[in-house]
Amino acid sequence: MNHLKTLLGFLKDRWLLLAAWLILFVLTVLVFWLIPHSPLDWGTVGYLFLMQCVLLVFFLAVSFLAKRRFWQKLTPRSGENLLQNYLQGARSVEEERIERYINQLISEHQELMQQVVGNQEEQKEYIDSWVHEIKVPLAASRLLLHAVEFDIPDDKFILLENELNRIDAYVEQVLYVSRLDSFSKDYLVQEVSIKSVIQPVLRNQANYFIQKNLHYKVVGDDQPILTDEKWLSFIFSQLVSNAVKYTPDNGQLTIQIDKDPQGTYLRLIDTGIGIPPEELRRIFDKGFTGENGRKTDTHSTGLGLYLAKNLAKELGIELTAASTVGKGTTMTLFFPLLSYYEEIR
Repeated sequence: MNHLKTLLGFLKDRWLLLAAWLILFVLTVLVFWLIPHSPLDWGTVGYLFLMQCVLLVFFLAVSFLAKRRFWQKLTPRSGENLLQNYLQGARSVEEERIERYINQLISEHQELMQQVVGNQEEQKEYIDSWVHEIKVPLAASRLLLHAVEFDIPDDKFILLENELNRIDAYVEQVLYVSRLDSFSKDYLVQEVSIKSVIQPVLRNQANYFIQKNLHYKVVGDDQPILTDEKWLSFIFSQLVSNAVKYTPDNGQLTIQIDKDPQGTYLRLIDTGIGIPPEELRRIFDKGFTGENGRKTDTHSTGLGLYLAKNLAKELGIELTAASTVGKGTTMTLFFPLLSYYEEIR
């Protein structure tokens, strides 16, 4: 079917040639008819028509085969990127012009991509440098805050410490966004226990639990998993931060650890406001805040779950969400079981 479409397209592009051939044949017959004292022999006309048809078909066939060879160069094969390979082997003036034009586009595209990559690397280096520089005044501010801890009311101290923690979390988000594209260079997969990852995160959120009078419990036995501890800690911290943000005062968070023959499940269950069904499928989109995130008291950036989803995917972890409005949300991290033989394959 594709070859037939190609042939029909080839003939359609040469309608002027076919029209010219037909006009020339009619003129030839007309000339024979106008010659005086020479009766028109229709057998001769038929023979002439047949010979011209054979020559026309031969010419079109040769031209089509030559064009098809060139068209095949313009058709990408499976897994091949045309913008990475220059065209060669033009056999006509038309093909040479097309080849020069396409090669020029490829060259300009590669130069532009190199420039973009270079700019991205410079921006990433600047962001990395900025993140590390900003951590110094943040650490100094935290030390100063603890130095005046007993000189200010407890509620003011907790509020200030929470704001510093929030700034630190946003700085970490910026760092992880900049490193998302170069993830493969910055992770180390090893066996860790789930509780060794989640407990430091819960401790870091202690002020928020106290401020909102939230209770949490860890259900299930500890399980070993293969992952990068630092990146998993960041993923879980984003989930906990969201759960705390959207759970009203006196709420409950449950961290549930389960295991079955397919793998290990880490579930974070909250009693928050829940997510509307029409928004649930979009919560992992970059920048999506939804109805809940647009509320003035939450200040959502729409980056936390986006980062969590993409980093989980890079680690081979499946992150899913289930929610009921008014009852709460369950975030599930699934760690598939990897056997020795599966790793060999």
